[in-house]
Amino acid sequence: MSSSNAQLSRYAIVLGLLTAIGPCAIDMYLPALPAIGHALGADPHAVQASLMAFFIATGAGQLVAGPLSDMFGRKRPMYVGLAVFAGASIGCALAPNIGVLIAFRFLQGLGACASMVTPRAVVRDLHTGTEAARLMSMLILVYSVSPILAPLVGSFVAEAASWRAVFWVIGALAVLAMAMVAAMLPETRPPAARAQSSLRGAMASYGVLLRDRNFLAVAFMASLTLSGFFVYVANSSFVMSTHYGISPRMYAALFALNAVSMIAASQFNGRLAARFGIRRVLRTAVIAHAAVTGLLLVLTLAGVDRLGVLVGLLMAVYGLNGVIVPSAFVVAMEGHAARAGTASALLGTLNFAGGAVMVALVSPFANGTPLPMVAGIACCSAIVLVLAMRALRLAHATAPVSA
Repeated sequence: MSSSNAQLSRYAIVLGLLTAIGPCAIDMYLPALPAIGHALGADPHAVQASLMAFFIATGAGQLVAGPLSDMFGRKRPMYVGLAVFAGASIGCALAPNIGVLIAFRFLQGLGACASMVTPRAVVRDLHTGTEAARLMSMLILVYSVSPILAPLVGSFVAEAASWRAVFWVIGALAVLAMAMVAAMLPETRPPAARAQSSLRGAMASYGVLLRDRNFLAVAFMASLTLSGFFVYVANSSFVMSTHYGISPRMYAALFALNAVSMIAASQFNGRLAARFGIRRVLRTAVIAHAAVTGLLLVLTLAGVDRLGVLVGLLMAVYGLNGVIVPSAFVVAMEGHAARAGTASALLGTLNFAGGAVMVALVSPFANGTPLPMVAGIACCSAIVLVLAMRALRLAHATAPVSA
């Protein structure tokens, strides 16, 4: 392996781990949600609030983490964020009641923001063109392993020790990430570049984005698509354990199938976009997504209550997520190259904020059966379809964009 390839691989591993820190804090503790409720004497709604707290904190914090990394360099905000994340993970592990757990989950979400926003900026600092694409592809490959392995690791840790041990492991990952940043990642934002950045400039960029109706429409398409997945994340462990009686380990395996489906579909996205145009691919995927979620809802309302049907159709749904979300990101950011970092932060905020809102809306109806979860997912998909029919017909969206 050449020195250039070795360096790319090293950066990809570090940046991939950093990007995966936040999702790991979600995925790894999912199999333990019923056990957490039992141990802390909390009902499923209260336990789900710990997930919503993380979503809200991560969504809001990204708006600030992006500009701070421009102003103070890439590494210092990451160190601070990872230290806060690690400390909050210890607080979660020691939480005596659900209220304390929710508070530390909120703090944990704030700590995760810098490590979720900054790696994309580091890629832009280090490379452009083909080299940047190579590094981003390698980073995504490392990151994509997280939703497959994290629930499995979480289920093994929870069964071997307890749900509290899961948070000790998550905190240890943050400490490992800090060590890798110190040893393997250079500061990629020089002082001269930082002098040109300010919070006032970032706020002005947010104002431009919030006045762009096309950006907002497509951004909400991505947000609501992911919100359907977050509804699944918040409810599926209770549905699978209570309604279908499967073990945490089996639940983790089924969760991993959705991640595999998403990753597999996303690998074809670039080729499809190059051949047919990204808007056509996006529109087709949205229609298929709405059709599959609608079918799942109809079958559930008709009394079809089979685990295989639920798992199979959800795999198709989240495979289509792997096409819709990256395509929507590309379309949303067209015309905003000068403020790509700010646009990326706003997209991230909308994704997590949308997830928190949808989980909160579905939570009062959750009863351990699949219907509330399926209805929430189908509702998100229907709104995305309505947005797509409008946003993808806008005048400046005529030229196809290749990925």
